Amino acid sequence: MGGDFARIATRPSQELWIPRTPGRFGPLRMAQEEGGRLPEVLQQVGVAHSITDLSQKLQFYDFWAPNYDQLWTSNSLRRQLRLGVCLEEVPLRMTVDHTDLAPEGLTPAALILDVACGTGLVAAELQVRGFLQLHGVDGSPGMLEHARARGLYQQLSLCTLGQEPLPSPEGTYDAVLMVGALSEGQVPCTAIPELLRVTKPGGLVCLTTRTNPSNLPYKENLETTLVGLERTGLWERLVAQPVDRWELATSSLESKNGFISGIIYLYRKRA
Repeated sequence: MGGDFARIATRPSQELWIPRTPGRFGPLRMAQEEGGRLPEVLQQVGVAHSITDLSQKLQFYDFWAPNYDQLWTSNSLRRQLRLGVCLEEVPLRMTVDHTDLAPEGLTPAALILDVACGTGLVAAELQVRGFLQLHGVDGSPGMLEHARARGLYQQLSLCTLGQEPLPSPEGTYDAVLMVGALSEGQVPCTAIPELLRVTKPGGLVCLTTRTNPSNLPYKENLETTLVGLERTGLWERLVAQPVDRWELATSSLESKNGFISGIIYLYRKRA
């Protein structure tokens, strides 16, 4: 296969062909009508989880970007999901709530960096809670294009974290959030100190990762990094909250109850 399609390798011995022009062709084409179908959404999420090569994952997110918001905010999709929420709403809202409710928490004037911001789902939740000073970075030009169209961020930057530093001076932000990007083939654990660098002394860093079987090796490496930074006195852990029903599972191999689990970490940078 070739021509109008690009090959993306997922796990060893597997491959996926997606259209070079988003939305034109292919079995993974997202439903354009209001709602879409749950199996298609789960298929997209499963593919996103399975791609371990960063450049190919970014290519996939560029392909996904035009329909990303439509699927997460669809009323008919919501009706198909138990608990009545979108796939990403539980981790997203819980993460924002943890940041907002932290001891000596953030004021509405806080400057917040949304890392791997995608199309701006985190920013929408932050604005509901009164936080309006928002910057975002992402490695996908397609996702940034749609984030910019929503008008939720004062500043957006293209940045592939792990390959280049964040485009901000040291100690810029009152809080740094990263929801859903800490996994194999996305943001490497070695990039965590960069998040800490751009956080103000006393500022907050909030992170999430999945704890389903396929992501456990990454999660173990992440824990090693987080604990190491704490032992050196660079930050203190405020929260490490497991969440059993993180999002709908895309495979029976990942879950026995139809959901995968995750965890939310909240740290405060030491002065």
